[in-house]
Amino acid sequence: MLPLRPTPRTQTEFRRRIRIFGLLILLVFAFLTYRLWTLQILQGKRYTVMSEHNRIRLERIPAVRGMVFDRKNRLLINSRPSFDVRYTPGDSQARETTLRRLANMVDGDSERFMEAVQHTKGSKGVTLVRDVDWPSVVAVETHRPDLPGVYVSVKARRSYLTDAMTAHVLGYLGEINTQQLRDLRRKGYRRGDAIGQAGLEKRWERHLAGRSGGEKVEVDAIGRKVRVIDRLKATPGHNVVLTLDLDVQRVAYDALNGREGAIVALDVNSGAVLALVSTPAFDPNSFARGMTPDEWRQLMADNETPLHNRALQGHFPPGSTFKIVTALAALQEGVISPTQRLFCGGTYKVGNRTLRDWKKHGHGHIAMHQALVQSCDVYFYQLAQRLGVDKIARYARRFGMGAPTGIDLDGESPGLVPDRAWKRRRFGTPWYPGETPLVAIGQGFLGVTPLQMASMMATVANGGTVYRPWFVKRVLSAEGEVMEEYGPARTGTIDLRKENMAFIRKALLDVVHGRRGTGKRARSKIVDIAGKTGTAQVAEMRGEAVKSEDLPYVVRDHAWFVAYAPAEAPEIAVATLVEHGGHGGATAAPITKRVIETYFRSEGYDMDVEDHEVPMVSAGPGPNRVSHAN
Repeated sequence: MLPLRPTPRTQTEFRRRIRIFGLLILLVFAFLTYRLWTLQILQGKRYTVMSEHNRIRLERIPAVRGMVFDRKNRLLINSRPSFDVRYTPGDSQARETTLRRLANMVDGDSERFMEAVQHTKGSKGVTLVRDVDWPSVVAVETHRPDLPGVYVSVKARRSYLTDAMTAHVLGYLGEINTQQLRDLRRKGYRRGDAIGQAGLEKRWERHLAGRSGGEKVEVDAIGRKVRVIDRLKATPGHNVVLTLDLDVQRVAYDALNGREGAIVALDVNSGAVLALVSTPAFDPNSFARGMTPDEWRQLMADNETPLHNRALQGHFPPGSTFKIVTALAALQEGVISPTQRLFCGGTYKVGNRTLRDWKKHGHGHIAMHQALVQSCDVYFYQLAQRLGVDKIARYARRFGMGAPTGIDLDGESPGLVPDRAWKRRRFGTPWYPGETPLVAIGQGFLGVTPLQMASMMATVANGGTVYRPWFVKRVLSAEGEVMEEYGPARTGTIDLRKENMAFIRKALLDVVHGRRGTGKRARSKIVDIAGKTGTAQVAEMRGEAVKSEDLPYVVRDHAWFVAYAPAEAPEIAVATLVEHGGHGGATAAPITKRVIETYFRSEGYDMDVEDHEVPMVSAGPGPNRVSHAN
């Protein structure tokens, strides 16, 4: 059979199909040409950079923060190696499977991991677990091929070697917040950085932080580092040397034994802080490792407010410790002579109000020396009426009360020194005569901080110079070069007649060593201590006197003792407050004695002073429900 010959119709159809097919091929090639031109010419630079980023990455190297030492170069804060588990979503296709495997290895929560990475894309990494233990590090590194995108980074983690003991001075670190990031981004800070949030860590951030560096690294398909292409070294932070004495700080912290209170010790002749303790306290290491939401809620809900720095943020009535100011004001103003006697019968009437002395039947006829030694309230009620509240307030302010001392820590309370003008502004009412006697014995509207009371006592001890409390001695580079150095700063001088100052200082010595002194429990066999007790009323009680220990805890009196030593050539001043601690002479005085003795032992003094002790005589039958002066 002969083959069929194509007809003109079939030939025409064939040619049409050939043209269509050829056109399709041309369109495909045109599209491919266009895409190649777009990718290589129009967007070539962009995709080159993206490709390079898949292979080359920039990794930031945070700087190691500076170390902190006490005055004898004992280490207080260091930085230790810490391992964080991070994840880069762009290096992993099976995200859910990878994170589930990781959670099993590090005892984590895969759902929480998924939430953490859901808004993270590409080569941007996110930290899933901070400060993991060594077995977890080994597990992750061993199974890296099964964990694409997961890697362990090593960074320096803050380590507070003294735990809670120095928490309120040294402060703590926390992740930078949005406002801080907005203010500090130009200085190199980035989201996720740790920054000082309180105390020394915050106020000396610019010295301690250092400057971050970085690495340009080549990675493989699953994000593993192949080699380092370039590196910019991080600059470590500066080291800081404090005026704190670790021995004194430790004894002060241990002596409070977790009770609510504060102890401040100052160098009399410079204002340098030797110890600053507030309890209850917190462990700053919990912030350094990353506090969980449950831990934060528990800390914030604690009724004892461990984050509150009682030493400089607390606002307390000073009780009878304030009688030092009242006595000096009376002598300077000449409203009474040191030898003039006033009668104390146990009560004092002002208008229709009767104020009591802590001693039920009174002290009889008494002059200023014994009024201070025995802490006679009625004597000071009468001084108050002679002085008036405005003069008392003026002298209190000269000693630094009613205003911040200027210490380089955040949140310092100014306290409150009331006068006629203040009450008119605050309440729109006049000052009543019955309010002045309360101020004279450290009650009423009057409020101070333990730091202010320590500063007041240092001023009395040094003869009238008011120093700004300070606690940073010098700043050193990582190589030990002195970058900055600090020293005493006078903020005022009180022009007091020498004979008046000598008189008050003799009385303060006899408060501790005198036969009827209320501070007998501060007597030391190694150093002469001079001081003043105070028992400050928390809530006013009407009617019969009630012992502090018989009251509910929250309304028990605060125990105070302020002191300096040695009495003849003072070096250290201490203010001790024990909240709801009852009698200052019984509770705060022996604590202060331990702190002062520790200071002199720490300084290597070989002291053996003459024993001033005399037969013990009761200072009184019980607390005064107006001031609890003892």
